[in-house]
This record gives sequence, structure tokens and C-alpha cells, in this order.
Amino acid sequence: MMLLTKRDWRGAEKLEADGAGIIVVTNHISWFDPLTIALVLWNSDRPPRFLAKESVFRVPVVGAVITSAGQIKVYRETANAIDAVRDAISAVEAGECVVVYPEGTITRDPDLWPMEGKTGAARIALATGRPVFPVAMWGPQEVMRPYRKEFRIFPRKTMRVRVGDPVDLSAFAGRELDADTLHAASDRIMDALTAELVEIRKASAPTHRFAMERKTTTDTTNTEGEQT
Repeated sequence: MMLLTKRDWRGAEKLEADGAGIIVVTNHISWFDPLTIALVLWNSDRPPRFLAKESVFRVPVVGAVITSAGQIKVYRETANAIDAVRDAISAVEAGECVVVYPEGTITRDPDLWPMEGKTGAARIALATGRPVFPVAMWGPQEVMRPYRKEFRIFPRKTMRVRVGDPVDLSAFAGRELDADTLHAASDRIMDALTAELVEIRKASAPTHRFAMERKTTTDTTNTEGEQT
């Protein structure tokens, strides 16, 4: 990454505020972007523990590497899905940096804006009381476009990263972690992440956020029918 890409990072010093656990949420635009966020976090003395779907752990070589690095398996849409949240909560309470892709997969938005978020990051943050940092990225998609098997490393691409202030979730402190609370907190997290991406792209985000479950768009303030 240091040799083959250029960097434009803003706000990474915020991640070094204290030595306790944190949650990092980031947009997902490419199979290449985990390397980008990992480098930012390593340089900030925040070794990342990613929540990654279980199928990645079965990929030859890659699976062995991420398993030995202590990454957290996510069994999506199964009875074991909650285990990943428990493991993530334990990691944050132990002082680690847990990275969550709140969309759950690479965005399907036609213009690569963040989709509706799932509630895992909000659940971890509200259970631990630790800060959630929105970290927006732009540039990895120039190396590998979404859902394409390609590697266009030359000419060197610039990885633009912007770390925002911790998301203010104080309004939800002490509330029961029911669906309404988790959806509202998740919306606030996605709004903060999108705002950081707006600053990088110098463009306006859509007023309606893409909802993958219905392959359509839905108002960002409407959480009815959203799945955890």
C-alpha cells in the first residue's frame, strides 16, 4: 500500500484519543478498501478487528491469514449471527478497535453512496458506551470497481480517507435496545458516515438512501421493515 498507492488522509489523529476500545464504521465501495482502512488504523496504533462474513474465512490463503489475525466471523441471516456481535462487544471492552461495514456488503448504490445501514454497529456502541468513529473512503474503487475481478493499480491511485468526530449517540444512552432505538441510532451513524464522504467527494448525497433488501430506495428517516 505504501509503495503502490498515494494517500490523502484527514483526521486520523482522532483515533488515538485514548487507549480504550473503539468502533470504526466505514463505507464499502471495493474489495480493495479493507487494505486502505487497515493501513490507516495500523498507522494510528489501532490494529483492526474486522467483522467479516464467514465465507471469506473459507477462501484459500486469505482465510488462514484473517483467521490468524483474529478477525471476527459473521454468519449472516443465521441463528449464529448474534455471536459476531457478542465477540465484537467483548473485543471493544478489551480495548480493541472493531471495524464494522454497517451496510453489510459493498454498496449497490449506482453512484457508490452508502446504503441503508444495519444495526450491528449501533448495538455494539450502545452496549459498550464506547465511541463510534465514521471513516469515509474514496479511491479504492479506482483499483477494483465494485463486484469486478480486476486490479488496476497503475498509475498510482490516491486513497482519500476522512475520519469524523465520534457520532453523538447520547440521546440513546440508557434506553432499551429495541428495534426503534437501534434503527434510530443506526440512521444517525449512517448520516455521519455519509457526511464525511460528502466532504471527500465534494458532491451532494442522495436524499433517499438505497435499500438493498428491496432493491429500491427508501427515505433515510423511515426504518419500517428494515432488517437487523
